[in-house]
Amino acid sequence: MILLDGKKVSNEIIEELILRRNKIKDKIKLAIIWVGNDSASEIYIKNKQKKCEKVGIETELFHLDSNITEEYLINLIDNLNKDKAVSGILLQSPVPKTIDIIKCFNEIDYHKDVDGFSCISVGSLYLGREKLVSCTPKGIIRLLDYYNIDLKGKNVCLINRSNIVGKPLFHLLMQRGATVTVCHSLTKNIKEHTLNADIIISAVGKPKFITSEMVSDGAIIIDVGISRVDGHVVGDVDFDNVKDKCSYITPVPGGIGPMTVAMMIENILEAKENENG
Repeated sequence: MILLDGKKVSNEIIEELILRRNKIKDKIKLAIIWVGNDSASEIYIKNKQKKCEKVGIETELFHLDSNITEEYLINLIDNLNKDKAVSGILLQSPVPKTIDIIKCFNEIDYHKDVDGFSCISVGSLYLGREKLVSCTPKGIIRLLDYYNIDLKGKNVCLINRSNIVGKPLFHLLMQRGATVTVCHSLTKNIKEHTLNADIIISAVGKPKFITSEMVSDGAIIIDVGISRVDGHVVGDVDFDNVKDKCSYITPVPGGIGPMTVAMMIENILEAKENENG
């Protein structure tokens, strides 16, 4: 079993991005919008700010009350779109239920859409002409590339159909020549699909959802799920009982999470480079 070490790979990528950033003379600023007080969001935002600072990217946090109107949020996004000092805009998910997050994502200028969630970004990905790609799917592909895992002809079982992970990842996998089965909460007998898979990618958010009985010998496991159990961060996979059946597996923490942040940094630099022509 080989551990797909996202922490190690992301650190290497960050060092490369520091060199890339140093070639850009201008200041680079990321605007982060956080609506409400979700505790997980606070942790994610601090981590993003820390990595941005390391690379030399300024961040400005707009922490908004959970009672703000959708109109107020859209006006803020519009102002940031027009602000030439801002190279990237990130709207932290989740937002209160009173706000249509898809509508707000689409208000972000696609040139500054470092999360890759606007309709133009998504449509470009669908057509194979991706611009700024959603960070978690992009990080998964980059991690597989680092370990020279060829996706051509592989049977992939993707357990997630969200706009943030499942849908963009489906297109990236297809573009690499994989045969992709998408499973979700209404899928009957998921075990049947996972046992037929060369690669299992799970982003369910349920601890020990993927058991050893669901995994064929030699499978590759990508664990995107994050949960807290007794104060510890764990993934979707029953790691201790599954690892010996795998050829490759990601840990949680230290797998896809660090890759997601590294890809966000890369997207910010790409946005700035595109801005400079």
